[in-house]
Amino acid sequence: MSALTRKLLRELVTLRGQVIAIAVVIAGGVATLMMFLTALFALTETRDAFYQEYRFADLFASAERAPRGLVTEIERIDGVQRVEDRVVTAANLDVPGYDNPVTGRILSLPEGRQPDMNRLHLRQGRLPEPDREAEVVVSDAFAEAHGLGPGDDLAAIIRGRYQRLEVVGVAVSPEFIYQIRPGEILPDYERYGILWMNRRALAAAYDMDGAFNDLLLTLQHGARPGDIIEAVDRLLEPRGGRGAHDRGDQLSHALLEDELTQLANLAYVIPAIFLGVAAFLLNVVVSRLVATQREIIGALKAFGYSRLAIAGHYLRLVLLIVLLGVLAGVATGYWLGVHLAEIYAGFFRFPFLEFRLQPPVVAIAAAVTTLSALLGTWLAVRRAARLPPAEAMRPEPPPTYRPTLIERLGLQRWFSQPTRMILRGLERRPLRAGLATVGIA
Repeated sequence: MSALTRKLLRELVTLRGQVIAIAVVIAGGVATLMMFLTALFALTETRDAFYQEYRFADLFASAERAPRGLVTEIERIDGVQRVEDRVVTAANLDVPGYDNPVTGRILSLPEGRQPDMNRLHLRQGRLPEPDREAEVVVSDAFAEAHGLGPGDDLAAIIRGRYQRLEVVGVAVSPEFIYQIRPGEILPDYERYGILWMNRRALAAAYDMDGAFNDLLLTLQHGARPGDIIEAVDRLLEPRGGRGAHDRGDQLSHALLEDELTQLANLAYVIPAIFLGVAAFLLNVVVSRLVATQREIIGALKAFGYSRLAIAGHYLRLVLLIVLLGVLAGVATGYWLGVHLAEIYAGFFRFPFLEFRLQPPVVAIAAAVTTLSALLGTWLAVRRAARLPPAEAMRPEPPPTYRPTLIERLGLQRWFSQPTRMILRGLERRPLRAGLATVGIA
């Protein structure tokens, strides 16, 4: 074991309190970075897998009333892969045992089967059977809020007609990951629900036999959504078209993207605070260590140790502290990330969660932490490496100070000697004082 290695181990033992404190701060930064990034990756992968498996549409369009024959013309638009028409209507719902007003959105299903797009993930029960006009599937959030399940009853007022409905299934759809009433800020699962029923029954109730008022489209690879939206709007405009749009303007997807964007922003801001404080603390520790070891550094250089060896010694001290913090932070961050992703997955009603440790996230956390620590201590390490042996063997000359503002104003007599020392330290080293204040905050 070399002399510098033994010196390093002795310093770790001597500074163990400071080493542990700084490692804990670093672990906090790494843990928050890991937590947010692993949760973000998990939610993004879960969303993409859910969209793909349950065929979330690429474009959406609606109209007042359009003949089903128009679907064939829309399918001929260059770049369109598949088109599915349906009937969608708003309704007032009557839930047994709940006295407050409830509104809902009812969507048609092909007779007795899954739709081609925006398919349903059944949590309970089954789809409505063909020719069963009163059978419906309800969204899982609405069912959970009212304790509904297969075999329960509720009623809907569709276009002024009161109709009894039987719940045969509970489901979640990629179209309603964020189930919220249009125009509101937060979901209200008790007062707003999503229902699916056979098309024939819904079309008859809403006077849509042989017609549709809502369209779903998937696009071919490389298609230009803007051109297809213009073409769809031209065909639907005479039928009361309300403007086609892509996923970016689909309410559930847009709100989900906003939440994921906010999560990504948190992954940058909060860890940066922890790592900035850790870099400052490391700079303070290494600077004080270099100042108290001037004679030792001079002796090492006199015995032939190079600048690179001296710098490497202090950098190894920094990197060992960083290593302790990273190891603790990665383990803690993974545990926190699992729980954060589960909270988000439950809020968005994902039917499953794709969560795994992401090696790139660990690499990013370690690299960012190491870089911030090295940048924070570089000046102190460089000062130790460039210190000439003859100068290092002598005590550091006292700095030359000028009177502080309080002394120039003649106010020093109102303060005790310790207070004047504190005020001098704050005024003469404003950057250090400011960084310390920010760190405490």
